[in-house]
Amino acid sequence: MLSQFVGVDCYNGMPGFSDIWIAVALTVLAGLATGVGALVTMFVRRPSTRLLAFSMGLSAGVMTYISFMELLPEAREAFVPLFGERGASVRMLLAFFGGIALIAVIDWLVPEDENPHEAHTLDELSRPDNHHLRRTGTMLALAIGIHNFPEGMATFVAALDGLDVALPIVVAIAIHNIPEGIAVYVPIFHSTGSRRKALRYTMLSGLAEPVGALAGMLFLMPFWSAAVNAVCLAAVAGIMVYISFDELLPGAERHGHHHMALIGVVAGMAVMALSLLFLQS
Repeated sequence: MLSQFVGVDCYNGMPGFSDIWIAVALTVLAGLATGVGALVTMFVRRPSTRLLAFSMGLSAGVMTYISFMELLPEAREAFVPLFGERGASVRMLLAFFGGIALIAVIDWLVPEDENPHEAHTLDELSRPDNHHLRRTGTMLALAIGIHNFPEGMATFVAALDGLDVALPIVVAIAIHNIPEGIAVYVPIFHSTGSRRKALRYTMLSGLAEPVGALAGMLFLMPFWSAAVNAVCLAAVAGIMVYISFDELLPGAERHGHHHMALIGVVAGMAVMALSLLFLQS
C-alpha cells in the first residue's frame, strides 16, 4: 500500500521527501480544525448539541473501524515475513496495547478538570460564577496541546501508509478537534472578553498536532523499516481506539443525545467500509 499511494522506495521502505511533507500538511489541516471550533462558537451563538453528538459519534465510528479492519490487519501482515504467523500476532498486539498505554499515561498526567478527555458541557465552560474561567481555558489549551502531540504523530504515520487510510483519519481527527476548540475558546472568551485572544489560544493548542508530526518525522525516519512501519500502524490503532472510547463516545453521550451519537458511530463505520471497498475495487 505504501508504494501504491505515496511512492516509497520499495527497496528500503523509505517514503520520499515529498510524501513526508504531504503527511505533515495533512496533519496541519487536522490540527487547524480546533480553530474551526472557535469560529463556530464565534458565529453561532450556541452550537447544536445534536450535531456535536452526531459528529463525535461519526469520528469514533471512523477511527474504530479503520483501526480494527485496516491498520491492525496491515500491521500483522507486515510482521509475518519477519516473525512468522504467531510472532506477527504477538508483536501486533504489543504495539496496539503500547499505543493505548501511551495515550493513557498522557491522560493520567493531565489533571481531570483540565483534561479534554473529561467531557465538559457548554454550560460548565461558560458558567458566569466560575472565577477560574481563564485558568480553565488556559489549562485546557495546554492539555489539548499535549494530547494533540501523539495524535499528530498518529496522523503523520497514517498519511505515510497511504491516502486511502490517511484521509478518513485526518477527517475523523479534524471532527474530534472541533469540540476541543470550543472547549478552549468558550472559557477564555468569557473570562477576557477578547475574541482575538481566545482564538489565538485555540489555534496554538491545535498546532501541537503538526509539531507532533515533525517530531515523528525527525525521530522515526532515520530508523524507518517495514517493522517500524508495522509497529507504528498498530500503535496508531491503539491511540485511536482509546480516543474513541475515552473521549468521543463519553463526550457524545454527555450532550444528551444517545441515539444521535449511535447513529453517528454506525454512519462513520458504514462510510469507512464503503470507501475502503470502493478503493479496493
